[in-house]
Amino acid sequence: MKVAGFLVVLAAAVPARLAGQQLEVTLPEAIARALTLQPLMVEARGAVRNAGASERSAWGAFLPTVTTSASATRSNKTSFRPGTIDTLPPVYTYSGGLSVRLQLFDGFSRWTTRRSASATQDAREAGLVSQRYQTTLATQQFFFTALANEELVRVAAAQVTRAQQQLRTSVDKLRAGSATRSDTLRSTVDLGNARLQLLQAQADLATAQATLGRQIGVDQPVRAVPDTALPGPPDTAALRSAALEGAPQVEQAEAEGRAARAQVWTARAQYWPSVFVTYNNSRSGTGLPTLPTFSTYPENYSWQFGLSWTIFNGFQREEAQVSASVARDVAEAQARDARRQVNAQLTQQLAALFTTYEQIGIARTNVAAATEDLRVVQERYRVGAATILDLLTSQASLTQAEVSLVQAHYNYRNARAQVESLVGHPL
Repeated sequence: MKVAGFLVVLAAAVPARLAGQQLEVTLPEAIARALTLQPLMVEARGAVRNAGASERSAWGAFLPTVTTSASATRSNKTSFRPGTIDTLPPVYTYSGGLSVRLQLFDGFSRWTTRRSASATQDAREAGLVSQRYQTTLATQQFFFTALANEELVRVAAAQVTRAQQQLRTSVDKLRAGSATRSDTLRSTVDLGNARLQLLQAQADLATAQATLGRQIGVDQPVRAVPDTALPGPPDTAALRSAALEGAPQVEQAEAEGRAARAQVWTARAQYWPSVFVTYNNSRSGTGLPTLPTFSTYPENYSWQFGLSWTIFNGFQREEAQVSASVARDVAEAQARDARRQVNAQLTQQLAALFTTYEQIGIARTNVAAATEDLRVVQERYRVGAATILDLLTSQASLTQAEVSLVQAHYNYRNARAQVESLVGHPL
């Protein structure tokens, strides 16, 4: 029996020794690492960069398109001298050209494209903020899970210690003739169950620490360093109105709606004519040119003013307009629903936040009451006024009260993190 007790104490001490060998991170450090390394954050930042490039391209559509070219050609065919029948040997022919095209009018398509690109940029930036808080939320949940499991290991270790003490008391009372063999057997079973719960708690802790390590980009289990300060509930007086206006989900959905409305006008631009102006300048000759202007060659240039107007294209414009209108209606409906969703989720999360905060106080009271109850029952059992069943029941009540306190403590932190992720700013 002494060997078994030594092994239990040794198993309980393993996490404490390993903690000194593990990488330890605080919650701000874990969040900072996750925001840098998580693939979804990298993807969200890439989407912002792509949207910025699209917006620059939309502005660039208002500028002229400039193209230049140059070539040198040699053929094995002979040619005739101009105005004579004399042949010339094969020679190099050099040419250079410059072309400039400017769209003067395109049915306001460039303006609507620019508006759509700007709205898309706003949506991607809001999406980045939303993803930042979602990643923060996930990291906080993994962090708090690791903390909770470490606390549960301590609770399970304390349960093993109490079971060992109870077994020793039962053995001593049996030797003194004031207890039965059944008391020691029940105490042995209770100790075995406590050891099993400790092993399971240690396995859960290892899993939670490994998951936290993956979240922050570390190829090993990571120990979460607890913050002793427990923040109180936030002031919710202006929280709801601020959340409905500035929540990342709402901002992203509204920006998507603005982009969809701009696309409707882009589709309507197909009904307008397109007006453009083009300037071309080219030079060519057989002598070595003067680079880069080819000024030794005769100049050929032209100006072109053009108008293009599609009268009928098999109802393709109508199809594009209907598709854009449908997409606009869907985007606007999703924006309205996003606002309602945030409102409903905020109500739910605030209720959970205040409920779990009250549960912490109740759980602390229960732990204090269960601790005192166990002390009283242990004394009564020692003097023979209580049975082993009474003692085991008190021990189980204390263990459950301690587990409930741990769960209430970290349920509150998780609920607070949920609210922060929803409103898009720290509380």
